[in-house]
Amino acid sequence: MPNAAAVNTLTLDVVRKGDVAVVHCHGRLVAGTTDVLYPRVRELIPECKRIVLDLTDLSRMDSMGIGTLVRLYVSAKTAGCHLELVNLGKQIREILGLTNLLSIFTDMCEQGVTMRF
Repeated sequence: MPNAAAVNTLTLDVVRKGDVAVVHCHGRLVAGTTDVLYPRVRELIPECKRIVLDLTDLSRMDSMGIGTLVRLYVSAKTAGCHLELVNLGKQIREILGLTNLLSIFTDMCEQGVTMRF
């Protein structure tokens, strides 16, 4: 049986170029891992005009993950920063669609845009 800690991990790779940051998320954005994403992205908001969360390698998200994304969106918008999600997998797209949040986060991902830095 897999180690629960290994299954419920989230790692981030942040690439900055000027006032744009791309955060590559790997793993699961679920209860117990949201404390990895929120503080790391929150610290980028004052320095960046645009933050892109690349969810190519995000395999699962639950309600805690959705709440974290909403908190980050509100913080970014308040600070004049644009937060967007790209490269959504099927499960992530479905859960954001069911909660009517897909259009808020996906200016570019609707067109299947892949961002590379």
